[in-house]
Amino acid sequence: MKIDDINNIAIIGTGMIGASLAALFTGNGYRTTMLAMSERGEKTGLVRYQTHYQDLAQKGLVTEAQAAICRSYLTITRDIDAIRDADFIVECLAENLELKHRIYQRVEEHCDKFRAIVSTTSAISPKDLCSKIKAKERLAVAHPYNPPHLVPCVEIVPSEHTSPETIQIIETFLRSVGREPVTMQKEAPGFIANRLQHALFREAVYMVEAGIASPEAIDQALRTSFAPRYTSIGIFEHFDYAGLDMIISIEDYLFPTLCNARETQGLIRERCERGELGFKTGRGVYDWSKKDADDFRRRSSEPYFNCFNWSLPTE
Repeated sequence: MKIDDINNIAIIGTGMIGASLAALFTGNGYRTTMLAMSERGEKTGLVRYQTHYQDLAQKGLVTEAQAAICRSYLTITRDIDAIRDADFIVECLAENLELKHRIYQRVEEHCDKFRAIVSTTSAISPKDLCSKIKAKERLAVAHPYNPPHLVPCVEIVPSEHTSPETIQIIETFLRSVGREPVTMQKEAPGFIANRLQHALFREAVYMVEAGIASPEAIDQALRTSFAPRYTSIGIFEHFDYAGLDMIISIEDYLFPTLCNARETQGLIRERCERGELGFKTGRGVYDWSKKDADDFRRRSSEPYFNCFNWSLPTE
């Protein structure tokens, strides 16, 4: 449900995350301004935004009339003065600390009403982010998962300067658009979910390199074994229910055999050196010329359509 005292949202950046968040915010009745960094960004941001609503309409989650109402809540511009009255600011720029610092300084020059500014960074610490901003107490990381207009989780990572009031504002706002904020007690590289995800990927890569299983077999095992379970219960719940005595017996036997690589493994690094970067170059671990990219995009979003819980505006 929309918060009465937050009326103007600013999104800085029009990439995948920015456009997805714009769909989410306008879809919950918030006046939202996307600040583009270029003319091309202004155009592609609108296309991305509209694509999200097309996908939702195809699933029967919004009508064309509802999408049109939501679109009326959106402004896309390259003029920073257009976000002068923003109450809540979301920075979605590239993972470049100098770039982020420059935009924060411009925000402080032009905007004096914002109650919180959050970065969607997936890598940079809030301590580094706030080093060049005066209003340190109003900045935190709010890291969503793609696509954030569907995926509920947003990791909130405060710095030592972030005030309790700012954390409360961020949590309350995110809940008002149907997200599930998870606030960390202290920052750590990768935050929560990426630490878990990359620990899993490290072991998956190790099994391929060791000849234990193919990428296809590992992906199949993941999809058809424990991954669906964790959409309903948590890992601590599961292992606690199984019995910690059994966990000890398994882990004392298993842990010495697990991968403990301290840097990116050869399977990934060698492909990058050959220019095989994955989908965007046509080949990575998989040969994407043999895969249906549209089907992959649909399958990536499918589990999250059940999480659709917007409070769509009616006028």
